[in-house]
Amino acid sequence: MLANISKVIRAGAQGNGTAAVVSARSCAAFNPKATFDIKKCDVHNIEEAPPVQAALTREEGLQYYKTMQTIRRMELKSDQLYKQKVIRGFCHLYDGQEACAVGIEAGINPTDHLITAYRAHGYAFTRGGTVREILAELTGRRGGIAKGKGGSMHMYCKNFYGGNGIVGAQVPVGAGIALACKYQGNNEICVSLYGDGAANQGQIFEAYNMAALWKLPVIFICENNQYGMGTSAARASASTDYYKRGGFIPGLRVDGMDVLSVREATKFAADHCRSGKGPVVMELKTYRYHGHSMSDPGVSYRTRDEIRVVRSKTDPISMLKDRMLSNNMTSVEELKGIDAEVKEEIEDAALFATTDPEPPLEDLCNHIFCNDQPLEVRGTNPWTKLKSVS
Repeated sequence: MLANISKVIRAGAQGNGTAAVVSARSCAAFNPKATFDIKKCDVHNIEEAPPVQAALTREEGLQYYKTMQTIRRMELKSDQLYKQKVIRGFCHLYDGQEACAVGIEAGINPTDHLITAYRAHGYAFTRGGTVREILAELTGRRGGIAKGKGGSMHMYCKNFYGGNGIVGAQVPVGAGIALACKYQGNNEICVSLYGDGAANQGQIFEAYNMAALWKLPVIFICENNQYGMGTSAARASASTDYYKRGGFIPGLRVDGMDVLSVREATKFAADHCRSGKGPVVMELKTYRYHGHSMSDPGVSYRTRDEIRVVRSKTDPISMLKDRMLSNNMTSVEELKGIDAEVKEEIEDAALFATTDPEPPLEDLCNHIFCNDQPLEVRGTNPWTKLKSVS
């Protein structure tokens, strides 16, 4: 994918009309691989732990960087379109948490399964959706990832089950997906995500119990971005050690702002699940830059200075960028070229998302079932003649 990266960078930069200074050094001049120290995970009810060092190849680093930048710029474009009233309704942005989505994807297989809550845009992208499909879904267009009928909270693609609007409800569904994996004996696992705001939901503990009882191959991941809907974790939970919440289930607390820490912990947890030992509870300590949703300015319960400090000290994209530059794995010019390429992709997707037609009325009842014959849909006056097709 990155074999001719210097050509791609040059083309992307020129396509944006910006002056591009591409490094004259060939790819061979860069360090192809480096090993980095990563923060030690806190562990619960397990003797082993993920490694404290992580190897990174140049190709992996550039891929992680581009993916995180794409998610970041996609979310900033979503913010812009929402404020222009092109996107309406609920919209929960993911900027600041990019290392979680990218690190998890790097630690599992494409054939594994993932389900999350309503802050889902980043996962829709890492699981295989395109920026065009995601932005078009946000604007309710026919070319959206759910054909314009799901919106921000309901995005789906192969082995990705959303995007769910009911707080915490996706967690037991994730345990059910893991049950299917075990039943089918396909050596696949499910990652079931939720936030610190959902962590006190009773159904999550019920899912823990069933998963442990049946030794299901599921990683329960709490993305602890430290605030629920305007409430800090400390004001909502008697114990904020979310990785210990499984009690009898092994737990890990991970630096969720470091893509390498997330990747290594996810690999460790996935190996545990595949070995037949049952579930793992993982807490990713992360941070969201925007408010809880677009109706939340995000600064009434925390200070602007707090957000600024997190951005300046622990930003996931900056952390990876600094590591690669300090180890001669890339150059500033090369990364600027990737930035230009990403910007062009976002602008193209935004144009598509604002010009693609809306789905026609006759599509309203389609896709109720996945593989049945067309059927009459009752009780849909004044659209009683509509049929549902798969």
